[in-house]
Amino acid sequence: QVQLVESGGGLVQAGGSLRLSCAASGRAFSSYTMGWFRQAPGTERSFVAGISWSGGNTYYADSVKGRFTISRDNAKNTVYLQMNSLKPEDTAVYYCAAQPRYSGNLYQPREYNYWGQGTQVTVSS
Repeated sequence: QVQLVESGGGLVQAGGSLRLSCAASGRAFSSYTMGWFRQAPGTERSFVAGISWSGGNTYYADSVKGRFTISRDNAKNTVYLQMNSLKPEDTAVYYCAAQPRYSGNLYQPREYNYWGQGTQVTVSS
């Protein structure tokens, strides 16, 4: 069983920055593909960013490219999401998720086996 705990959410003005962290349990973290998703009220959970087990490959939704950066520290069992130039439309609950065995698709929520509880990000205009 893998447990994921997000932190770092909060209220920020448009144009500001936040850094989300996701701490994972388990000694196999360094082999997991990791993703960040978000869900605003009344919408489906959507892909934000993903990172390969080594950190060598990263992937982003078009809406966040150039503003968000995903990274990981396998020694600390932690994945990060640096969010810059935040916009009101970035307001959502942000979730991290883990694929212990890469399915070949990191864009779909159904491909992930484990989820954190989520952290709220609110961007005011």
